[in-house]
Amino acid sequence: QVQLVESGGGLVQAGDSLRLSCAASGRTFSSYAMSWFRQAPGKEREFVAGISGSTWYADSVKGRFTISRDNAKNTVYLQMNSLKPEDTAVYYCAARRDGVVVRTTQWYNYWGQGTQVTVSS
Repeated sequence: QVQLVESGGGLVQAGDSLRLSCAASGRTFSSYAMSWFRQAPGKEREFVAGISGSTWYADSVKGRFTISRDNAKNTVYLQMNSLKPEDTAVYYCAARRDGVVVRTTQWYNYWGQGTQVTVSS
């Protein structure tokens, strides 16, 4: 069993930056594909970024967000720059055992509880 705990969310102004962290338990973290999703009120959960051997991004965040991981610390990060009000959402960390990043929620094995990001205009 893997537990994921997100942190780093908060209230910021448009143009500001935030860094989210997701700490994972378990010895096989380095083999998992890790992704960030987000869900705004009244909307479906959507893919933001993923990392395994490479990185993938949603078009809406490409060039502004950066996903990275530190396998020694069992942690994945999401650096978010130039934040916009439309980035406001609950951000979730997700892990997939087979190491393949996919953009749909149903293929992930583990989820964190989410962290709120609010961007004011």
